[in-house]
Amino acid sequence: KMQNYLLSKSVGPEELPTLKELSTSEICKVWSGVSRYIHRQLLKKRAVDIGAGTFALVPVLTTMEEGKVLPVERPVFILSKPLRTFYNLECDEIKIPDETPIVHLDFEEIAADTHFRREIVEQCIHETLLCFAGALRDNKEVEFSFK
Repeated sequence: KMQNYLLSKSVGPEELPTLKELSTSEICKVWSGVSRYIHRQLLKKRAVDIGAGTFALVPVLTTMEEGKVLPVERPVFILSKPLRTFYNLECDEIKIPDETPIVHLDFEEIAADTHFRREIVEQCIHETLLCFAGALRDNKEVEFSFK
């Protein structure tokens, strides 16, 4: 799946038919559903691979005011290694703990949550990630925020 996002040329509108049909608010609604799904999985100590990378909780040590060091889990997005290599991106090397199960997006569950058809959800996510990969390819700055 991830190979879909290794782009040697820019993404044209013909490769994004679903995004052209959906309004910005509908696209945001789909991604809010994705965000909720990822949040539920992280709460269950699972990582979520979305094709272009993986959302996971990683252990970090944080220093408190009194100088105490506290272990906490921090949510991170780790861009897939092939994408980093293909686009020659510098990223901190973050390792997902070995005991963490990795799941994929459940399009049926996200569709039920957002009241869109499964195909619409899957295509919207895929096409958005294609846009994201296209921005990486063309060295554009991308802001992609989740709640």
